[in-house]
Amino acid sequence: MQTIDRDSKEYVGAEVTATVQGQPYNPTSDPVEFAFTAIGGRPVTWYEGGWDGQNPIPGSNSYRAQALVGPGSSGPTLAKGKYAVFIRITDNPEQPIIPVGQLTVT
Repeated sequence: MQTIDRDSKEYVGAEVTATVQGQPYNPTSDPVEFAFTAIGGRPVTWYEGGWDGQNPIPGSNSYRAQALVGPGSSGPTLAKGKYAVFIRITDNPEQPIIPVGQLTVT
């Protein structure tokens, strides 16, 4: 997924494709949160995320969710290692938790 330095403050992103009744849906009005766990772990602590704009990624029906991590951010400061990354999108009535990949912190 992504590699960052442990002293870096930067966005970790995830590509999100949403549909309603089989049609593309713009999820950017829905709150999104991120969790970072040990590989194989389940999310416990959630950090506020946001959307990188309100338009799809050019040439796709996907949107970019992101969370700021690192020292001085509103997200976690992660130690060196590998993490599973999850997102949680709050909609009505659904609240999916989606594993989106791994983050390597060097």
